[in-house]
Amino acid sequence: MSDYNEYENIDEDISSLEDEHRPERNIITGADAGIESIAPDTPIYRLRLLYSHETFLAVYREDNLAPETMVIVPTRYGRDLAQVIGSMRGKLPPVSEIAWIVRAATPEDLEKSRNNRKLENDAFNICKQKIENHKLEMKLVLVHYLLEEPKILFFFTAENRVDFRELVKDLVSVFKMRIELRQIGVRDEARVTGGLGVCGRGYCCHCVSDKLKPVSIKMAKDQKLSLNSVKISGPCGRLLCCLFYEYGFYSEQQRNLPQEGMKINYNSESWKVVEVNLVTGQIKLGAEDGRQISFPACKFERVDNYWKIKNC
Repeated sequence: MSDYNEYENIDEDISSLEDEHRPERNIITGADAGIESIAPDTPIYRLRLLYSHETFLAVYREDNLAPETMVIVPTRYGRDLAQVIGSMRGKLPPVSEIAWIVRAATPEDLEKSRNNRKLENDAFNICKQKIENHKLEMKLVLVHYLLEEPKILFFFTAENRVDFRELVKDLVSVFKMRIELRQIGVRDEARVTGGLGVCGRGYCCHCVSDKLKPVSIKMAKDQKLSLNSVKISGPCGRLLCCLFYEYGFYSEQQRNLPQEGMKINYNSESWKVVEVNLVTGQIKLGAEDGRQISFPACKFERVDNYWKIKNC
């Protein structure tokens, strides 16, 4: 049997690769603000928060916004800068999924944002040193200055809960403004920092979409992948995002093809399906005497709940 169907290290405990939680929603939606409905002709845009790469939908009641336009939106931490990715057409999503755009960003907003980037680099180094001084088991991921409020956000990852009260006091004494530390998951870290995956492309969560449903080990099993943690996990230490993207294709193929172990009559003989390659569309049959033959998937059809090979 080919490597396609092999299961390696089947006894390896890979349960830790599954998602533990989903990212928090950092934006404030219309429902949060008490908005009950949106007019059908209201333009809907997809935006991206610059510091976290989180994407979301938002409305704007004034002029049309071109892609890459910078705008001001309300977040759970305060008003901040976001970039327009593009407009949306079709059925409106519920109000609970839509934020609103306060206004277009001004040249002063953009200049302040550029200045904040420099301050964030300095704050990152200072906080990292403070973490070492306090001997805390945490990894600093991102520092962000809010655009319209005197507040700094420090995002970190940690395997366990961290008592960072003394660290916060230390940081407040240095920066003289409000400080907030937020623990995020490893998938969130990958989305924020970006990088190259095993495929040689940018991380899916950073470049493609941050709206992923939890990825499960069942998805790897159904795709006949090796259950080897090294082969099915990404740099973040969780299951590869592409398992979710490709799962729909494999599920559909499995519904439309005979399953391994099924018996099929061919040339008045009983054959058994020994391998189904969902990628190449080849199905291998085996006879009791050891003979094997392969057919393309298009040769198979289901008649009255029984699979047969078409004569064509």
